[in-house]
Amino acid sequence: MNIDPQNVIRDIDFPQAKGRHRGKIRESFILDDDRRAIVVTDRISSFDFVLGTVPHKGRVLNQIAAWWFGKIDEIGVPHHLISVPHPNVTVAKNVTPLPVEFVVRAYLTGTTTTSSWYAYNHHDRQMCALEMPAGMKKNQPFPDLLVTPSTKPSADSGLHDMNVSREEIIEMGLVDAETLDKAYEYALRMFRHGQKVAAERGLILVDTKYEMGVTSEGELIVIDEVHTPDSSRYWVADTYEARMAEGEEPDGLDKEFVRRMVVGAGYDVDSPENPAQYFSEDIQLAAAAKYLELYEIMTGQALDISVAGDQASIEACLESLI
Repeated sequence: MNIDPQNVIRDIDFPQAKGRHRGKIRESFILDDDRRAIVVTDRISSFDFVLGTVPHKGRVLNQIAAWWFGKIDEIGVPHHLISVPHPNVTVAKNVTPLPVEFVVRAYLTGTTTTSSWYAYNHHDRQMCALEMPAGMKKNQPFPDLLVTPSTKPSADSGLHDMNVSREEIIEMGLVDAETLDKAYEYALRMFRHGQKVAAERGLILVDTKYEMGVTSEGELIVIDEVHTPDSSRYWVADTYEARMAEGEEPDGLDKEFVRRMVVGAGYDVDSPENPAQYFSEDIQLAAAAKYLELYEIMTGQALDISVAGDQASIEACLESLI
């Protein structure tokens, strides 16, 4: 597979938009009162920093997310997707995002300071006021699913995600109890369905994050992305037991291996520095291959990378939506 490290989408210009929000990965443009266009770039973030870019990543994320939104239609969870007019572009409903995201965890694992494995070793097995069982090993399944919310600071705030408990969310006035209960119910419903769909494809859905928002009519819906390799951790089911027995990390198809490689290159997860200097071209290209592999396994189709996505085609698509 010939992957060009320079063939990437970094930034998009669309001055005709009525408003713009720049995230770490996505550019969100308000089209009108009801709709916004979300452009998924090839930027990659980790440890709350943008590390660089990964070829074709935006197309993979956007199209896997659209595929999964179709899957959660099957279980009656409402979401923001209206259409996908370009491989990197989603047209979505305008909502007011909740200021917290919801992480559902099935396994004790992770690398970052917000991971369950870090909390297990550094915070007396406590996470979001939940106590994890004693005597567990890394990458072992929890007896029950955990829902661990975290705050969601803006990309340019300089703040990091912070784990919070259900009680803290209500006390801080971030989300009311009724909405929070519905968000928990949606998150668990989506995750259990995601586990089933992933298992049918020989994968283990290890954990994931969900973002939600409220429409102008007051309806809670799912936004952003669902079960992509950026928002979720996937392991290959066939090799999981053998690798656990050997004390090796599971064979993953997600962004976690990028985190491990960056840490292996010398980055300290407790450091406030930007780890971008540890993100080499070798890691960049390996990441591209992982994203493309997961896309094929998940959807059953290979992503055609012979026709490169480009900034001009994305901006032309955006102009056509006005």
